[in-house]
Amino acid sequence: MRRREFMTFLGSAAASSVSLPLAASAQATSIYRLGTLGPRDPFDEKSPFGSILVRVLGQHGYTLGKNLALDARGAMGDMRRVPQLLREMKSDKADAFVVTGFPVALAAKEIGIATVVAFGGGDPVATGLVQSLSRPGGNITGISDNAIELSTKRLSLLKQLNPGLRRVAMLWNKDDLGMSMRYQASADVAQSVGVTVMPLGVREPDDFDEAFEAMNREPPDAILMVSDALTTLNRKRVFDYAAGRKLPAIYEYDFLVRDGGLMSYGADLKESFERAGDLVARIFKSAKPGDLPFEQPTRYPFVINLKTAKATGIELPPNLVALADEVIE
Repeated sequence: MRRREFMTFLGSAAASSVSLPLAASAQATSIYRLGTLGPRDPFDEKSPFGSILVRVLGQHGYTLGKNLALDARGAMGDMRRVPQLLREMKSDKADAFVVTGFPVALAAKEIGIATVVAFGGGDPVATGLVQSLSRPGGNITGISDNAIELSTKRLSLLKQLNPGLRRVAMLWNKDDLGMSMRYQASADVAQSVGVTVMPLGVREPDDFDEAFEAMNREPPDAILMVSDALTTLNRKRVFDYAAGRKLPAIYEYDFLVRDGGLMSYGADLKESFERAGDLVARIFKSAKPGDLPFEQPTRYPFVINLKTAKATGIELPPNLVALADEVIE
């Protein structure tokens, strides 16, 4: 079985990291200013994803500390802070933003700075973020996803684990339009293949207790968690609930499996940030984001955590394990 490069989603614990003051004036060399904002941790040069951006921009001739300034900030799960953080970066003369998640992307659209969505924005056309994938218009471009195809694959993997699958509990953030649309795509696919959906939308951490109580009353056969800042911050509670009831659970991104989830199928975030870095380089070279088509990932790793399976007593069929791009033991 093939092993992929180890990555973790955890970034810097600090809410803000500035590699070079954005207010500094360019003298002999023009300095390009990049602001990054995630709904949780900052993507600075020492974090896994921020380091990818810095590396890719370096390959295009933008070197941190020479002609590149990086202002990395994180909302630390408090989405109310996002508009102010973006305004602060704008006032510091940011030339471009890299953001993750639909709520952050929507706020960046209002700010008006050239913005690249690295991942988690959902379908940007369906949410009204852009006019079209090929000609976004406005100030937003980035990496999109295909929720219908991904949902079909995730459900098929759950069915291979449990051929008798009939009822799937789906957790998602109801306050995030991008995630709500991803949930709806998953629900539509599930119903089309005869699987009943148990909708468990959440808006705040206390709602997870209500979701768990609902599953206690009507036990599902599996869990599918749609990932955003809220669900990711509460991932350990979902892991523990699924493990305590020997419930198979599938997640969207591999960092959740590395952190204790059972299995995941979704976009390779390393690739997504590499392509986001390429898009930023083109913007630095005067390309308009509205003229840069939204791209879709080409790599979708299927990752299994055998350690979690063994600890929770879930037996994974050998043919399912054989499909994995990576097995964590």
